Amino acid sequence: MSKLLGRRSVLRLGGAALAAGVASPAIANIGKANFRSIALDNLHTGEKATIDYWVEGTYLPDALHSVNHILRDYRNGEVHAIEPHLLDLVYLLQKRVESSAVVQVISGYRSPATNAAMHEHSAGVAAHSLHMKGQAMDIRLADIPLDRLHNAALAMQAGGVGFYPSLDFVHVDVGRVRRWGG
Repeated sequence: MSKLLGRRSVLRLGGAALAAGVASPAIANIGKANFRSIALDNLHTGEKATIDYWVEGTYLPDALHSVNHILRDYRNGEVHAIEPHLLDLVYLLQKRVESSAVVQVISGYRSPATNAAMHEHSAGVAAHSLHMKGQAMDIRLADIPLDRLHNAALAMQAGGVGFYPSLDFVHVDVGRVRRWGG
């Protein structure tokens, strides 16, 4: 009986972890690597860093703090927690397109004030953008054509994907699967 309860508990915990912590099957099947690293270049602040953010099954708090700082709202300096699964999404996307380039970040976190000001001046900025929750990034990879990056992000079915060729970036987020732009 205790083995059965043990198995049920494990299954229940596994299901809860899957429901709470994994944004999509693409991210769930991230691979068997012992660490995950992301190289970021914030194009607005000039800050660059390569950060090992996940080691042996654990997100590293100090590394996530560094990511939060680099992806802060560059307009007002406000820092917000970035969803770790967003890092996993970008990590996987970079692997999928076989890029060795640094992830060029056009936009990470946006404060509500910044987002409201941008929304007022552009129909392309969502009033309730996931950037305000630390769940979205606008990116490009110097060694990958933008349309290829866009198509790879769409194929992952891991969240929202926006295509902004005239602005030279792809938006990725860990919200519901959807697409726009082009």
